[in-house]
Amino acid sequence: MARLSRGFFARDTALVARNLLGSELVRVLDGDVLKGRIVETEAYYGEEDPPSHASSGRTGRSRIMWDEPGLAYVYLIYGIHLMFNVVTESSGVPGAVLVRGVEPLEGIEGMKERRDGAPVESVADGPGKLTEAFGIGKTENGEDLVESGELWLEEGKVFAGDDIESSGRIGISRGKEEEFRFYLAGSKFVSR
Repeated sequence: MARLSRGFFARDTALVARNLLGSELVRVLDGDVLKGRIVETEAYYGEEDPPSHASSGRTGRSRIMWDEPGLAYVYLIYGIHLMFNVVTESSGVPGAVLVRGVEPLEGIEGMKERRDGAPVESVADGPGKLTEAFGIGKTENGEDLVESGELWLEEGKVFAGDDIESSGRIGISRGKEEEFRFYLAGSKFVSR
């Protein structure tokens, strides 16, 4: 399948978040190919979006959100979990999509090992679980997902209409009313 282009990411953040559903996350780790279908995302805009890291302006952590679309934005939350995001919008306009859940497709045994034998349904059904299963760490922060040799996103199954649901974002205290969380209806791989 073809990689997603820079132009795919250089669009409105919520549109990218919705259109990422069905796309495939691919990671080459220690010579093994790991692949999963994206089933859940969340959109985060710029300085006017209270839960966004960009709402505080450019900081050491958030400055990548103003960078070129299609870069990986990986950060640590609560001092425990790594979160994998993709930079969106055009250069100079902050935005990012958090990938919240993935349906494992290939390299499943390796994913399960990295997740201490978790069942396939819960191996990547949350953003912290996903990064652990795929071996995504802080060293991938800033990686170009359009041109990288080890981490990228590919075209996948196209979903639309009744297949996609939206809700408020999870785990935030401000901006909950915005329906910027998108997920595949009925998927058992969506976070709980």
